[in-house]
Amino acid sequence: MEYKKWMAMFLVAVMALAVSACGSRQGEQDAGSTTGSAAQSAEVTITDMIGREVTVTPGSYKRVVCIGAGALRMYSYIGDTALLCGVEDIDNETLGERPRMFDSVARPYLIAYKDVFAGLDSCGVGGPNAQTAEAEKILACNPDIVISEYEDVEKEDALQEQLGVPVITLKSGPDGVFDEAFSQSVLLLGQIFGKEDRAASLLAFVGEQREDIERRTADIGEEDRPGVYICGLGNWGTTNHLMTAQNYISFDIANVRNVVTDLGAPGIQPIEEEKFIALGEDMDIMLIDAAAVKNIAPLFQEDGSMFDSCRAWREGQVYLQMAYNAYYTNYETALINAWYIGKTVYPDAFADIDMAKKTDEVTEMFLGQGLAEEIFAYPSSFGGYQKIDTASFFR
Repeated sequence: MEYKKWMAMFLVAVMALAVSACGSRQGEQDAGSTTGSAAQSAEVTITDMIGREVTVTPGSYKRVVCIGAGALRMYSYIGDTALLCGVEDIDNETLGERPRMFDSVARPYLIAYKDVFAGLDSCGVGGPNAQTAEAEKILACNPDIVISEYEDVEKEDALQEQLGVPVITLKSGPDGVFDEAFSQSVLLLGQIFGKEDRAASLLAFVGEQREDIERRTADIGEEDRPGVYICGLGNWGTTNHLMTAQNYISFDIANVRNVVTDLGAPGIQPIEEEKFIALGEDMDIMLIDAAAVKNIAPLFQEDGSMFDSCRAWREGQVYLQMAYNAYYTNYETALINAWYIGKTVYPDAFADIDMAKKTDEVTEMFLGQGLAEEIFAYPSSFGGYQKIDTASFFR
């Protein structure tokens, strides 16, 4: 979706929330209520991101639990982490027994609030192997609302019935931080927790960042657009140099020519080794998501000629972007990656952009802290955004 349409939808959504809030306040005034606190406590029925209608009392919640991949991250962008009364084991680094498959990759929300999470009771194990919410553990945390990213309507309804409190389901679409579903989830959190201004500010920031990237590259003609191949996309632990996408939103925003054009379907998917080789001479630049390094390295060590067909590899035009999928999408990292892609492909247009400073700027907006140093220090960040020394990096 182009930026102007995206921003128009965002503004409409904000206005709709404002009208809804005004309507609730007016209804209470008509009923004789004169207190501000009462106005803030009016019940409303919202529709969550999987179409469930749930009655909530905006701004009233004091004990919050987040469950499922990405829920705590999303809440951390908008809500008050001091209200959390439970945390999944995967997000509590002090536990001896917990899922550890993502520990080497930076999850900015966990860096920012790990001390808060460390002091909370368990609301479940969490992680990709936890496909069902643990109702007994959630009940033990005594929440008055649950934010979830389990997307099964029947199971969410059953969980809400069992807990006796609202269960609100969020989700994000294939375009991540730039997706309409991300915007709607953020606005929904803003409405539920009385943080409408915060939600609007975050989405306005994302929109402004997108517009800036688009502006810098809008006038670059086809003849001046090098061919770019990106790999290492997809789920953490299952990806390598053959995992790519022909519809990669950051390429669209930065006006980048993707050498992959005929996969026949949208989304992240593997290509065959033969196709990778055939595309090699059109690969002026290769971008590798850091998620793939641990899988590519042993392959390269077995066969040092595996990239010989790739022009970018031969000419030293291989670059590393930060891993952005770890217990679902790190949305701020995905936004920062879009900047890095633009800077890598069109260095003159982004000559003023320092990636450490941009990382701090974005994480400051999303999480209230500049986190570049901490993010780049994680083992699977390999020191941060960089051009790869193809002679030694995977050795």
